[in-house]
Amino acid sequence: MNIKMPKEVVKIIELLDLYNYEAFVVGGCVRDSLLQKKPCDWDICTDCQPNEIIRIFREHGIKTIPTGLKHGTISLIINDRTFEVTTYRVEENYIDNRRPANVKFTKNLLKDLSRRDFTINSMAYNQTKGLVDPFNGREDLQNKVIRAVGNPNERFKEDSLRIVRGVRFATELGFNFDLYTVEGILKNKELLKNISKERINSELNKILLSSVPSKGFYLFKELDLLDYIIPQLKICINFNQKNPHHDKDIFEHTMMVLDNTQNDLILRLAALLHDIGKPLTFTQDNKGIGHFYNHHSIGSDIAEDILKDLRYDNSIIKQVKVLIKEHMSKYDELTDKAAKRLINRVGKDNIYRLFMLQRADIKGSLPPYDFSKIDYLEKRCIEIINNKEPLSVKDLKINGYDLMEMGIKPGKEIGFILNSLLEKVLENPELNNKENLLSLVKEEF
Repeated sequence: MNIKMPKEVVKIIELLDLYNYEAFVVGGCVRDSLLQKKPCDWDICTDCQPNEIIRIFREHGIKTIPTGLKHGTISLIINDRTFEVTTYRVEENYIDNRRPANVKFTKNLLKDLSRRDFTINSMAYNQTKGLVDPFNGREDLQNKVIRAVGNPNERFKEDSLRIVRGVRFATELGFNFDLYTVEGILKNKELLKNISKERINSELNKILLSSVPSKGFYLFKELDLLDYIIPQLKICINFNQKNPHHDKDIFEHTMMVLDNTQNDLILRLAALLHDIGKPLTFTQDNKGIGHFYNHHSIGSDIAEDILKDLRYDNSIIKQVKVLIKEHMSKYDELTDKAAKRLINRVGKDNIYRLFMLQRADIKGSLPPYDFSKIDYLEKRCIEIINNKEPLSVKDLKINGYDLMEMGIKPGKEIGFILNSLLEKVLENPELNNKENLLSLVKEEF
């Protein structure tokens, strides 16, 4: 078996070998290579001590950065590419189920591999010794199994984020957990309370951006992990919509919508949370048919709380919120003014996500699928955007400074005047030039 490594990696391994140190590529790059995937990063491990790594490579004119000197990691810059070289290590006395109190360097590759999370990530390779696979990771790759290295309880107690990472690997690769690893997850799931939301956020994004993101959320459900990820989704499970347009509960509908969206984080977050307000707004009419009046507006606020808790930035939260709030906006007819207001509310860049979300929403319901209202709205909005018609106050050909030059005092009146002018311009874009707008101000204000 031969793994094709970048020439820079070969150079690093050969240079360490020249000084009688062994070095291997390790972890994800080995896993991905065996799966015939292109690795994102090439990590190297070695029995060479960190300070010695720095000395050797500096002697050969290679830039070194002590990225994590305490933990044995040195970054090397070769041909404008960064490669991390880490000394073999063992980790002891984990604190808060997430980080080791002590890191000790070792000369033993096997000890280093034994501290890693899953067998598929615990393989090493170099051109001299070939594949080093003490925990049968290659066999687990072939069998599509996620298996903890050694004792699952110990691995998850060391760092309970490994539970979410396991779900992420299972989702990205389409694999399943082995029985003992599942038992370890169930015994240690409460330790996820100790994990920062930022770390969960990072894994969640990778799940959302995988080819079948629903697999991750079905695993969260089956392993009873939703309480530690997005507890608000639990009420959606088995929630009968009692509606002739839906043959699935809210959770299953959401999963279908999620899988029918394009690979875009904002869009997928919106898909995941688009119906989060339904359980709180459920009513039945006298015929027993279920309705969810205003669920899009209520859901938008719930989504904001969820995303803030998961430490998403304000820009993402704002865009997701408006997609959820507007996902029920469908029209047979629409004035130019109303279409422009919709574009302004959602955003020029975000508006296309809205149409994708709406189509996915329909695909998650009972066929036949009718996209005519979305097609109509999209066509109208594209025409307006392509014509570069003014949509907001900032698109007006005058601003607050122009009004102040006319003698209008700074304050609320300026905002009122500009918004009044926008209303006129939305109906008649030809008014949007400085001369016309200043004339309107003189006449009306």
